Amino acid sequence: MQSNYEQKIQAGVKFPDIDVQLLNGNMKSLGTPENGHDWKLVVVYRGKHCPICTKYLNQLEMVKESFANTGVDLIAVSGDSKEQLESHLEKLDISFPIAYGLTVEQMNTLGLYISDPRSEKETDHPFAEPGVFVINAKGEIQVVDISNAPFARPELEALANGLAFVRNNDYPIRGTHH
Repeated sequence: MQSNYEQKIQAGVKFPDIDVQLLNGNMKSLGTPENGHDWKLVVVYRGKHCPICTKYLNQLEMVKESFANTGVDLIAVSGDSKEQLESHLEKLDISFPIAYGLTVEQMNTLGLYISDPRSEKETDHPFAEPGVFVINAKGEIQVVDISNAPFARPELEALANGLAFVRNNDYPIRGTHH
């Protein structure tokens, strides 16, 4: 166990340039908004082995219109393999982009907590614990929520409502005092 703290990603900084792969082979820039939106919501989930993640991604589908109405595009990503994602999609009812193959180096760049599998039944690779990032029109991190546990992550409807407030009131990035 290391006693020093790894540097966590800071609110207000530029979101790192990270490319991820979709099942169709296309590469996406993780923090770049698309679909006519100027903000981006990036949801990092643990992987196929996590039932809470499956539930969370299906909930995200239910509230995605709330994000779209606020100009927020979205994508989800994990460190799973292509095969793991293909298998996971059998349990997911989603229409937003989902990417795979996030590397440990990319997880570290994002300041995520990383876990080793407890057994081969869980998964076969180190995986990121949950992270949620909202990137604004300037490419800066407006909101960051990083957890070390699967059950601690933002409630999606509250997040969508909060982002609507932020955008409608030109609310500043919080937590930037060092």
